[in-house]
Amino acid sequence: MDTSAENRRVYWHSRRGMLELDLLLAPFAEAVYPGLDADAQEAYRALLREEDTDIFDWLVNRYPVPDPSLTAIVEHIQGYGRPPPVDTD
Repeated sequence: MDTSAENRRVYWHSRRGMLELDLLLAPFAEAVYPGLDADAQEAYRALLREEDTDIFDWLVNRYPVPDPSLTAIVEHIQGYGRPPPVDTD
């Protein structure tokens, strides 16, 4: 399988109909997806098969992720690009 073609396909599918999702998913797909293990890549592809509104609700913690197989990838996306906590000591 041509992994670069698969990565481009996943990136393309990460561009959704909601700007908010585009801003969360496209950078993740470009920077992180290629380095994920096969199980995490499959979980990301499964996530992309879900409805946009559901994905957004899960990413902003409006609702819990109902499918346990998607929980880890949702948490990974949520953590991507988040600045590290500031040490106030």
